[in-house]
Amino acid sequence: MESRCMIPVMKSPKDYQAYRISPQDSNRLAIIFDPAIADSSLTVCVEIFDQGGKTPPNRHQIAVEMFFILKGEGIARCDGKNVPFRAGDSLLVPPTGIHEIINTGNGRLYALCFMVPNEDFVELIRSGTPVNLDEEDFRVLGRTDAVVPC
Repeated sequence: MESRCMIPVMKSPKDYQAYRISPQDSNRLAIIFDPAIADSSLTVCVEIFDQGGKTPPNRHQIAVEMFFILKGEGIARCDGKNVPFRAGDSLLVPPTGIHEIINTGNGRLYALCFMVPNEDFVELIRSGTPVNLDEEDFRVLGRTDAVVPC
């Protein structure tokens, strides 16, 4: 049996590429790892919701999506059921569940998001408009030394 030795890939928040999928969206996604980097069909990103922001209702045919809430609070809606959440909580959305994440807090909502398999998620994100992360984003992501682009 042949084993493969891989060198770990390290990225910091200044390396993340962020996008707003549609101009009217109230959330941004900062890609951490994608299938090309991970050599596996997964997408990992930080989803950043403006105050009052939400995802459009969506579903995945085969992918499981998991959110770990870094900061903020909100409601996860899946197939008509509402579940409140706050920082430190985890949400698991099964395949085919029509779901949305809604920021109900007084500031931004930050969620670490994993999707396995990718199911064209990173391609959808990259089809959007590139945006910059700001000082608040870098503070939440733990890197106050990151350079904020002008």
